Amino acid sequence: MKKELLVYKIGTAGITNKQGLIDIKVLQEIVRQLALLHKNYNILIVSSGAVGTGKKFIKDYSGKIEERKAAAAIGNPILIQKYANAFAKYDIAIAQSLCEREHFSNRKKFLQLRSTYEELWQNNIIPIANENDVVSSYELKFSDNDELATLLAIGLNATNLLIATSVDGVLDAENNVVSTITKFDQSILSLARKDKTNVGLGGMLSKLTFAKLASSLGIQVNIFSAKKENSILDALENKIGTFIQAKTVAQSARQKWLASGSNVIGSVEIDTGAKNALLKRKSLLAVGVQNILHQFGNGEAFEIVDEEGHVVAVAKSKISSKQLADSSNKQNIILAHADEIVLL
Repeated sequence: MKKELLVYKIGTAGITNKQGLIDIKVLQEIVRQLALLHKNYNILIVSSGAVGTGKKFIKDYSGKIEERKAAAAIGNPILIQKYANAFAKYDIAIAQSLCEREHFSNRKKFLQLRSTYEELWQNNIIPIANENDVVSSYELKFSDNDELATLLAIGLNATNLLIATSVDGVLDAENNVVSTITKFDQSILSLARKDKTNVGLGGMLSKLTFAKLASSLGIQVNIFSAKKENSILDALENKIGTFIQAKTVAQSARQKWLASGSNVIGSVEIDTGAKNALLKRKSLLAVGVQNILHQFGNGEAFEIVDEEGHVVAVAKSKISSKQLADSSNKQNIILAHADEIVLL
């Protein structure tokens, strides 16, 4: 039987100590638990910590983009070696995977990436992914490793996305852990602290944003502290942290990629009638579009927004926004076919 996929993401604050160095005890505890789970799961690790590891070698480091790239180039091999040494105790080999945004926006390249991971898993090897910071441009960077982990989890059809951080989970106004989230609304998103650690790129808002996307596409998500003993095993059993319940979905692999990995170029606002049609799995007709919010070309991905400004779907266009605007008879023109629309 094919193993289920578990994606484990560890943030910089979770894997480093107060001095900003890799916390070997935390790393060894992570590896111990993943080695146990390796018998029953294919595992993919998305690990931060490369920049934090390498920045001490940069004179007068201030965090500029060039310095971050250099620090990542230094820190990545050091970080990977630490993982390799820790997993060697359990006779598990690891592989490094440096990802770029184009690996996801280009469907062909993503399928090649997926094939590589599958070959690694067939040989009982655990890939460790990070962004290829050395070459990634500012415009095409992942927002943070929460996004990278989410895109990998969705694109590779993971069952579980574990997001390990430096706090105990999503906290309410009294700093109590919210144990379960079954539905995302403004009350949940408002719980996210607007601050972030001084060593990482993301914060709780980022984690909740991508947890919402992952769970909406059928992936169970847990947000929890990496610093506790047995944290991974306990999070999988929903004993600690915040558990985000997965929705039951029936999207194809291509539709999941469209909703997550594709580069969304434009957006349109639709009326209530068009929204109701989409909810019934109908195609989007040009007549239902009230406004073109951002331009897009034929075959490009675009967001579909309702009259309240909520994103309700992502779709692949059959015509460009210019053709849409220039059409005099919109009644029978299909902007996006039902098979190319993913409700969010």
